[in-house]
Amino acid sequence: MASRNVIETCELPTEPARARYLGIDPGLNRTGYAVFERGSRGPVLREGGVIRSTPKLTLSERVHEIGQGIREVIEQYEPSVMAIEQVFSTGEFPKAALLMAHARGAILFAAAERRVHVVHYTPRQIKRLLTGSGKASKDQVQRAIQQELKLKDLLEPNDVADAAAVALCHYYSVRVLA
Repeated sequence: MASRNVIETCELPTEPARARYLGIDPGLNRTGYAVFERGSRGPVLREGGVIRSTPKLTLSERVHEIGQGIREVIEQYEPSVMAIEQVFSTGEFPKAALLMAHARGAILFAAAERRVHVVHYTPRQIKRLLTGSGKASKDQVQRAIQQELKLKDLLEPNDVADAAAVALCHYYSVRVLA
């Protein structure tokens, strides 16, 4: 069973639950997640964490661990939508994209099983929406998240920060359309 390490939990809002967004940074070793709600003063981070797979297991068992961990998060928080980073590949690391694709498959299966709507964002879309530049550095994105959520420190680990970035990207995309 995958371990789910919760690294940040925020107090529940006193108002009735509103639209909930689950942001996902897919990975086979570690999948980051962040759960947001719409609050009266902006986005509220409910929980962020990492779902880890066991490196000694087979690929199929590791994919199952990631899928099961996401299923548990979906069952606990009942998000109205899941925002997930699209697979990207560089000529330098093609295997990394394949491994991420395996994790994405398990994640998408878990979402479909619970009938959670899924939206996909490219890294460039996420960076552009949060910083104004599609070529922003990881540090610029993390600082934008820190500022938006009024956090004392940057979100750690990077998997959670990346998941928060995806969720915030969707939060603002919907807000613009609303």
